[in-house]
Amino acid sequence: MKKFTIFAFSALLLMSFSLPVSALENDFGGYWRTRMFSYRDISGNDTESMDFTAVQTRTNLYYTAILNDNVKFVNKFEMNAYWGDEGYGDIGADGVEVKVKNTYLDFTVEPVNVKLGVQGATLARGFIFDDDFAGVTATMNSETISIPFIWMKAYEGNNEGPGRNARDVDYYIVAPTFKVSETFTVNPYVLYAMSDNAQDWGPLEAYEDVSIYFVGLDLDLDMDMFSFWFTGIYEGGSADLASDNSKSHDFASYLGALGGSAQISDMFGVHFQGFYASGDDDKADDDFEQFYVPCGQSHYWAELMGYGIIDETVSNNSPADQIGDIMAANAGIKLSPREDLSLTFDLWYAALAEDDENGENYLGTEFDAVLSYKLLENIDIDVVGAYLLAGDATTGGVDNDADPYEIGAQFSISF
Repeated sequence: MKKFTIFAFSALLLMSFSLPVSALENDFGGYWRTRMFSYRDISGNDTESMDFTAVQTRTNLYYTAILNDNVKFVNKFEMNAYWGDEGYGDIGADGVEVKVKNTYLDFTVEPVNVKLGVQGATLARGFIFDDDFAGVTATMNSETISIPFIWMKAYEGNNEGPGRNARDVDYYIVAPTFKVSETFTVNPYVLYAMSDNAQDWGPLEAYEDVSIYFVGLDLDLDMDMFSFWFTGIYEGGSADLASDNSKSHDFASYLGALGGSAQISDMFGVHFQGFYASGDDDKADDDFEQFYVPCGQSHYWAELMGYGIIDETVSNNSPADQIGDIMAANAGIKLSPREDLSLTFDLWYAALAEDDENGENYLGTEFDAVLSYKLLENIDIDVVGAYLLAGDATTGGVDNDADPYEIGAQFSISF
């Protein structure tokens, strides 16, 4: 697979330089970052079991072949290495670590734009989906309305024989955006996940016949001085248990989130965010009431409990970016004494929506600080510090609890 990836990348470059100049326009870009970080007492149990200190480099390379005004061929490649690992971070630096993130055809037949291949998408601010996928996006566009229809192939059945198609898992999405005014947009959406037999796929391996749907709404108000957003989602449907297909789980959960910001002056701004995602109060019954997305969900929030900038690990028992069975609230300020310098301070409170097996739900109160500085026109530096006053749901109720903390720095460029 690694050899094929290198070959494919080389072939794309060769093709871009061999075609006539009049037939093709090349667009190259990318992103690079190197970050140093250290997590301490991250387990919350006064042990070193989850502690980690490392330096990591990531490189993203983007190549787009623009055939004409209506046709593009988009490719994105990613390379990762921890300094000292066996990828390309060790002595000799000759390891292979190349990933194909995106490769898709982007073409427009007015008024419809189509993206065909491996691509990325975001739905419901990541509370439902924010990831790459293989599939098709067809979007009808007008001045005030955009209506994307998306088919994602979440899993291709791998068993042999006539039942192979029954093992597929597919997502279907409709997510129109209505521009009500220059400052206000409305985005309702529906995601339907289905499979005749999903037990080969890890996220739904407990189920056979699956029919899960998400219905939601995003509202966005963006004014000169302040902005406000809201997200509301309901999850329903059912799935038969693979262990006994005479029994099934009925999905009935919900998520609500809101946030906003206000720019008081050029040097001072405030922001807030909060969300609640239901948990399951009785895991023994047939109702699955915890908000759960099988795969693709990713909403970053606090630095230690929700990944943040240094998204390496999270504190013990936190759901991280997989928002479910949790309630959290945030308030913060941003100071910008100079155009190239900013300081951001955040306070987070988080608890499980339902008590854990120890009867605890308080995850903790977290303090985050980020200094961002533009060293040169294309070089950004972020220095991060985070400290979590760990609650009993983080420590597991043990006596030798400890407060997790993190320090880190990141250098990044984009071009």
